[in-house]
Amino acid sequence: MSDQQHDHDRDPQHAPVEAGFSGTKAAKIVGISYRQLDYWARTDLVRPSLTDARGSGSRREYSYRDLLELRVIKSLLDAGIKLESVRTAFRYLRDHVDTDIASAHLVISGSDVVLCDGEQLIDVMRRGQGVLNILPIGGVKDHLDAALAPELAAAPDRVAL
Repeated sequence: MSDQQHDHDRDPQHAPVEAGFSGTKAAKIVGISYRQLDYWARTDLVRPSLTDARGSGSRREYSYRDLLELRVIKSLLDAGIKLESVRTAFRYLRDHVDTDIASAHLVISGSDVVLCDGEQLIDVMRRGQGVLNILPIGGVKDHLDAALAPELAAAPDRVAL
């Protein structure tokens, strides 16, 4: 391989681009309404990390990680956690979890959310305990990957990260 070819491979302009998903596709893949997605973006629960809206008619573009966060939020809401509690939990996760979110485990205790960090349980809501249900985010990731398979097959030139 020539030096010129190596320089081309190292050029950030020629680096693989992360697959982006429009708001409509993101909502469909995650299993929520576009209206919910729009509300969550406007209220800063999950803003699209690739391209945010810039006024009327602009298009949001969500990353794979955004879709994973959206799916976790949907799972928490489906488990009966109130939206304001979900917001509190995600603020904590974003501020305190340095590892890949898919490796985290959330324990749902009544209306509380507890993070299982190794052998330590951290009450992200700062309250008591109740009946525990575990939501392994890796399982949510597997569900999301299965829902994404048709999208990725339709666009083989995109690289999902």
